[in-house]
Amino acid sequence: MNSDVQIAGDPLALPHLMPPPPAHPSTVAGFAGLARAVAADRAAWSRLVRYDATSRWYRRLRTGPGYEVWLLSWVPGQGSGLHDHGRSSGVLTVLHGELTETHRTPGGAVRRRLVAGDQRVFAPGHTHEVVNDSLEPAVSLHVYFPGLTEMPFHDRRDEVSLRNSPAPARQYAPRD
Repeated sequence: MNSDVQIAGDPLALPHLMPPPPAHPSTVAGFAGLARAVAADRAAWSRLVRYDATSRWYRRLRTGPGYEVWLLSWVPGQGSGLHDHGRSSGVLTVLHGELTETHRTPGGAVRRRLVAGDQRVFAPGHTHEVVNDSLEPAVSLHVYFPGLTEMPFHDRRDEVSLRNSPAPARQYAPRD
């Protein structure tokens, strides 16, 4: 007896019948999904994490067409300093512990506590500060698109809306 595959041929062998795989995410939701997928693969990133008492630790996990994925660790008291990401949008996902993000809005500063599993999506020009003001280390995952080429720091004296935020040591952008 003949099977359908014997009669018609294997449809998977005909590339024009298969949709092309996406080259990379093309929407904010797609990049947030990429961050969740990387976060879910704990075995791939957890063994890489290091904690550094003198500065935030970071490692680029992967790059794709137009994006970068970074893994960062934060010991208590470490922070990013007040900064933006230039022309890059981003997704911040807390993998372990908790972080506090303070960002500027037209109505003033907004402080948000982020715990493991929380995500923040931000557009180019989003000015914020991220701090580990808890008593335990934290780990976060950051996706930037396009890849991070600049991380301008802002003078806190000019940021009246963030004046009451903690003032952690100034840190620099993750770079190779």
